[in-house]
Amino acid sequence: MTYQQETIKPYNTGEKTEQVEQMFNNIAPTYDVLNHRLSWDIDRGWRRKAIRQLEPFHPQHILDIATGTGDFALMAAQLLKPQHIVGADIAEGMMEIGRQKVERLNLNDTISFERQDCTALTFSDNTFDAVTAAFGIRNFADLDRGLSEMCRVLKPGGHLSIVELTTPVSFPMKQLFHIYSHTVLPVYGRLISRDQCAYSYLTKTIEAFPQGERMVEILHRAGFSEARFKRFTFGICTMYFATK
Repeated sequence: MTYQQETIKPYNTGEKTEQVEQMFNNIAPTYDVLNHRLSWDIDRGWRRKAIRQLEPFHPQHILDIATGTGDFALMAAQLLKPQHIVGADIAEGMMEIGRQKVERLNLNDTISFERQDCTALTFSDNTFDAVTAAFGIRNFADLDRGLSEMCRVLKPGGHLSIVELTTPVSFPMKQLFHIYSHTVLPVYGRLISRDQCAYSYLTKTIEAFPQGERMVEILHRAGFSEARFKRFTFGICTMYFATK
C-alpha cells in the first residue's frame, strides 16, 4: 500500500530515501536548536513519556530507528540503563553530532551508531528487546516495509515505542496548528537551517502521515499483536506503543 507521505519529497530530483538523507545532512548543524525551539522544548517531555512506557520491561538491547542526532537514544540510556543501544539512521551528518554527544556524556560503551536503511535493516531476526523511533518514521519511503523490519528485528514479546508529530483533530488547536505549521515553522526553519525546502517538506509529511486508529491498523498489519496510541499536547504529538 502506498501512503500519501511516501510520495512527498524534499527536493525535485532523486529517490525519496536519497533526498531525505541529503536533507538531514544539510540541516544537521542546526537540527537540535530548531527542534527544541520550534516545539518550545516540549519534545523532550514527549520522548520521556515514550521511554517510560518501556521501564516495566527493562529492555537491555535497544534499537533506535531514525536516531538522528541521538536525543532519544541518549535519554533512553539515562532512564532505562540498558546494556546497549544502537542508533540507526541514513544521515551520517546527523549521527556524527550524536557521536559527539555520546562522547561528551561518556556513554560510548552504551550507545553506538550505524548507517542503516530503516526499510532494509541488516540485523538478524529477534535481536532487540525494544525498538524506538522519535519523529522519523513519517520520512520512510515505504512505511509498511519499515515497520515490518522493526517488527522482524524485535524479539517475541519485545516492544515498539514511537513518538511522531501529528495534526490536532479538535478546534481550536487544529486551526492554530495549521497556521503555525504553514507560517512560523517553515519560515523560521528556512532562516536558521538555510535549507529552502526542508521545513516545508516536514510540514507536508506531518499532515499526510496516517495517525491514530489508522496507524494502529498499520502496526497490526506489520506484525504487531498489540498496539495502542495516546495523543499529547492537544494532538500535536502521538505516541504509539506496540508488542510483537
